[in-house]
Amino acid sequence: MKDRSDPLSDLRAVLGDAHVLTGDATERFARDWTGKWRADPLAVVRPADTAQVAEVVRLAARHDLALVPVGGNTGLVGGTANEGAVMVSLERMSAIGPVNADAGTVTVGAGAILSDIHDAVAEHGLIFPLTFGARGSARVGGFLSTNAGGSNVVRYGPTRGLVLGLEVVLADGRVLDLMGQLRKDNSGYDLRDLFIGAEGTLGIVTAAVLRLTPAPRHHAAALVAIRDLPASLNLLRRLQEATDGAVEAFEYMPRTYMEALARHRPDLRQPFAIHDHCVMVDLGGLSRPLGDALEAALGEAAEAGEVLDAMIAQNEAQRRHIWEMRETAAEVTFTRLPIVDNDVALPLDGVAPFIERMHDRLARLDARADTLIVAHLGDGNVHLTVYPTRDDAPHLDAIRTMVEDVTVELGGSISAEHGVGLSKLATMTRRKDPVALDVMRAIKAALDPEDRMNPGKVIPPG
Repeated sequence: MKDRSDPLSDLRAVLGDAHVLTGDATERFARDWTGKWRADPLAVVRPADTAQVAEVVRLAARHDLALVPVGGNTGLVGGTANEGAVMVSLERMSAIGPVNADAGTVTVGAGAILSDIHDAVAEHGLIFPLTFGARGSARVGGFLSTNAGGSNVVRYGPTRGLVLGLEVVLADGRVLDLMGQLRKDNSGYDLRDLFIGAEGTLGIVTAAVLRLTPAPRHHAAALVAIRDLPASLNLLRRLQEATDGAVEAFEYMPRTYMEALARHRPDLRQPFAIHDHCVMVDLGGLSRPLGDALEAALGEAAEAGEVLDAMIAQNEAQRRHIWEMRETAAEVTFTRLPIVDNDVALPLDGVAPFIERMHDRLARLDARADTLIVAHLGDGNVHLTVYPTRDDAPHLDAIRTMVEDVTVELGGSISAEHGVGLSKLATMTRRKDPVALDVMRAIKAALDPEDRMNPGKVIPPG
């Protein structure tokens, strides 16, 4: 039976008045950074530790309230949008450490900011290799919830491969302790990976053990104008062979993106004339400088007519400048509305056919629509933004369906790293294997039978 007492009073009794936010005080949580998705929560609560999170969960059950975890609110798919829910911010649970340099691990709270983790482990000569443009605001709980990828996936893989342990508060208030530091554990179902990528629909992650790697002692980076996408893959192979797999990032930035970047950020000076195809290359090594290998590979590709121009960073400032050109992509993307944003994964050799087919079919749907593309080319993840000429829902859905068609034809996935949230529920209905959806619903029902944890996200209605 629903508790008839005031839920806000009960929450304040547990957390204190200062950590139960209502009204205007919720605004920084209720609006995501894109402005596309908004929340109208009953309250935002800010627990200080796992015990308080568990008590919040139990109170929500007593009062029949939904719970929506929120991190840095840098998501793109409406993962925290809600009406009347209690949003759970773990920003006070931001501890980093201890760092176990011998084991190559760090224990972090779910509210820790990604860039702060980078800084903390750097003091030990280590890196946590996950990186993306929002690293200065994205929090652990957020990037775990979407199994974030970022720019270094080509070498280090996505988030799942970088997490050794988790602590999760379940929908009934129990605490699931999976905080091991083991590289191998074959003792039953891999529950850890179940919660990574679940977008808070199965429980609230409160802490994690992250896997670290030795920091590269040498870097080499370049911005490269390339003949076409097949030539880009040839260059990637040359670099991997020449450096024993030291490619950390291989990012595609075509003309439309570079032109938009020049308009939006003229301060980010572009080192040569804009070409149809451009890639950012970053190499990292432990034992030897990589500049000579990079220069030699680019020289061979130039002789083959595949590289048209290049700027090799001569110092760290120039390397960071090249990175900023790529990491400004989200900022550039949302300078125009309306948009249909897509985050798809393809086989490496499927990226070029995807772009060609997509443009051909888009011309039939909306001849004057514009596109903006950037891609983690080293792992086949394409971020495609379509700027349609009409903003009516059927037209936007027709464009999204077309993109899905092309993706599936080429053996790809309709979601690579941004998650599902609300924006891809229709896509999940159309494209996800029905048996897989049934299994997902069964898991959700087993762990959250009252559908209290971030309801309405990830899994479309049955």
